[in-house]
Amino acid sequence: MLDIVIIGAGPGGYVAAIRAAQLGLKTAIVDRDSRFGGTCTLRGCIPTKALLRDAHLFQEMKKAVQQGLFKTGEIQLDFSKIQGRKDDVVSKSSKGVDYLLKKNKVTVMRGDAKVISPGKIQVKSDSGTAEVEASNIVIATGSEARSLPGYDLDEQHIISNVGALNMLAIPESLLIVGAGAVGVEFASIYQAFGSKVTLLEVAPELMPLEDAEVSKELRRVLTRKGIEIHTKAKLESAKNTATGVEVVFQTERGEAKKLLVEKLLMATGRSPNTASIGLENLGVETDRGFIKVNSFMQTNVAGIYAIGDVVPTPLLAHVAFQEGVIASEKIAGHTPVPINYLQVPNCTYSDPQIASVGLTEAKAVAAGYKVKTGKFPFMAVGKARIAEATDGFVKIVADEKYGEILGVHMIGEGVTENIHEAVVAMGLDGTVADLVHAVHAHPTMAEGMHEALEGVFGAAIHL
Repeated sequence: MLDIVIIGAGPGGYVAAIRAAQLGLKTAIVDRDSRFGGTCTLRGCIPTKALLRDAHLFQEMKKAVQQGLFKTGEIQLDFSKIQGRKDDVVSKSSKGVDYLLKKNKVTVMRGDAKVISPGKIQVKSDSGTAEVEASNIVIATGSEARSLPGYDLDEQHIISNVGALNMLAIPESLLIVGAGAVGVEFASIYQAFGSKVTLLEVAPELMPLEDAEVSKELRRVLTRKGIEIHTKAKLESAKNTATGVEVVFQTERGEAKKLLVEKLLMATGRSPNTASIGLENLGVETDRGFIKVNSFMQTNVAGIYAIGDVVPTPLLAHVAFQEGVIASEKIAGHTPVPINYLQVPNCTYSDPQIASVGLTEAKAVAAGYKVKTGKFPFMAVGKARIAEATDGFVKIVADEKYGEILGVHMIGEGVTENIHEAVVAMGLDGTVADLVHAVHAHPTMAEGMHEALEGVFGAAIHL
C-alpha cells in the first residue's frame, strides 16, 4: 500500500511527488505522456520561452548591426536550428524531471489513470491494466487548450499553442484570437521572426487582467512594431482554403473585416482535464470542470486532493509547484502555509515583458481603498537607455492611509525578474515607506522600482 499516488507529472504533480518522498512517504506518480514535465515543460512555458529568447536575440542583433557592432549584411534566420535548440531545451528539462523522480525514489508509471474508488486507481498502458492502492490520491492532470465553440483545432491551419510551437517554417501571416499571455507571447515571437501578425481581443484592451495603464502601453509598443491590433473584436468565421485560412471578424466599429492568413492561432484559454478520470463516480465536487478544494488542496472526499490547472486558482506553473508542496505536506501530517493568491506574481514574457502582483488600481478602488499611485518610466532610467530598453514603466498602487502596497505593475525589459522584490515586500507586509529607504544599485533596471516608490510621495528624483 502506497501513502500517496499522484495522477499527472506536470509541474504540480512531480513537485508533489518529490516533496512527498522527501517527507518519507511511499510515493508513486503516473502520467499518460511518454515524457514527464506536463504542458509547462513539453508544450508551454519552456519551449515558448526558448523561442522568445531567440526572437529577442534576433532583434538585439539587428540593433547591433545598426549600431556598427557587425559589418555584415542582413542577418538571416535558420528556423530549423531555432526549433532544434528549443526541442533540445525541452528534452533536457524533461530528462531533469525523470532524474529528480529517480533520485527521490518515486515509483514511476506511464499510462492512462482513472480513480475507481477512494484509495484505488486503475492504470491502462500498452503492457496491460494494473490497479494501484494508496491512502491518498492527488489529481494533477492539468489542462488543455480550448478553442472557441465551432472552431476545431487541426494543428495545421487552425492551431493551438501546440501547433504554434511545432511549425516547420515561419508563417508569412498569422492571426491570433485572444490577447492574454499566450496570445501576446506568440505575437511577439512571430512578429520578431518576420510574420505579419494580427491580434484580436474581445475585451476593450490587450491583457485584460492587467492594470489598464500596462495594457495601454503594451498596445502602443506592439502597434509600433507593426502588429495590427483589434480590440472589442469578435471572430465571425474561419474557413480553410487552398491558400490559407479565410477569416471574417467584426471590428470595434461593428464592421465586418475579411483577412486571408496562413495560420490562425486560437489563444482563447484552457480547460481542466477532469472529464474522464473517474471523479464523477466518487462525488468529488466540481464547478465548470474545476475541482473544488480547500486551502490545503483537499477535496470534499477524504483522501483525494487536487492541485494545479484542475483547481480554480491561477493557471500558473509556479502556483502548481506550491500547491503540490502544500498537498504533500498536509498528507504527511504537517501544517503547511496556504497560498495567498493575491501575492502570486503574474509574468508574461512578451516583448516588452509584463509582470505584476496584487491589485490593479481599478480593483483597489473597487475594493474600497483610497489609493495613491507612483509611476516611473524606464526612459528615465540610465540602465534602460544603455540597453536601449526604454519602453515601459513601474507602477505602485498603495493605500493612502497606511502606505500598504496593494499592487505593483511593470512593463519593460527584464521585469519578470524584477517583480520579486515586490512579491517579497508584500509577503512581509512592507509599506511604501519601508521599501523606499532600501538603496537600489545604480545603474540597474531595478531603479525604476525605487523611483516609483518615491513617486507615491511625489518625490521621484529623476523625472
